[in-house]
Amino acid sequence: MKHHLYKLLTNEQSLKNAKMYDNIEIKCSKCNSLFLKHKRDFLKCIRLNRLHIFCSHECHNLNMSNSIDIKCKQCNKQIRVNPHRIIKYKNAFCSQSCSATYTNAHKTHGTTVSKLEKWLSIQLTSLYPKLEFHFNRKDTINSELDIYIPSLKLAFELNGIFHYEPIFGKEQLDKIQNNDNRKYQACLEQKIELCIIDSSKQKCFKESASQNYLDIITNIINNKNGAHSRV
Repeated sequence: MKHHLYKLLTNEQSLKNAKMYDNIEIKCSKCNSLFLKHKRDFLKCIRLNRLHIFCSHECHNLNMSNSIDIKCKQCNKQIRVNPHRIIKYKNAFCSQSCSATYTNAHKTHGTTVSKLEKWLSIQLTSLYPKLEFHFNRKDTINSELDIYIPSLKLAFELNGIFHYEPIFGKEQLDKIQNNDNRKYQACLEQKIELCIIDSSKQKCFKESASQNYLDIITNIINNKNGAHSRV
């Protein structure tokens, strides 16, 4: 007997054809709006024997009889949440975007760093022991730069697929791209040369596939460093 969640699929054949990390179109159990979810996460809901899938925290909370009205901690939008969620997480947000924005603005330590960025940081500090590198710091332009070399006024951003495709919807993509534009303008104002590297083709980290990105960075550093030493 098929699971109840199969009724929420807009096209059951798409589930069969999709790979585990492909998005499939689903109807929200509360508002019936269409949204995208990874096939892997959909199958996980089936394994956990869940009967409902929701497009947002708001729809999830509206479906609960004991939910309460509260304002999103980031944007002040009125939302309904389960009281137990407030007790557990302290703050409530209307979306993942607001949650991430608030967390990034208020965190006092740590950052989300990809395996590619970690590998590059090890390689670069080994290749250029005399250069000072700042990795994933916000103090230069009040926004995080993946790689910054103060002495060369040179910065690098490694932009994955989330910077180019609406994986989590067009609204989230617009926010990411607007933030990218603000970084670029802030670097211009500080007279920092910002180099954007498209790393969206790298689906999973491999050293062999990452060498190309390292070569791009080292070529730019060598050219910049050579010009800087001749001044």
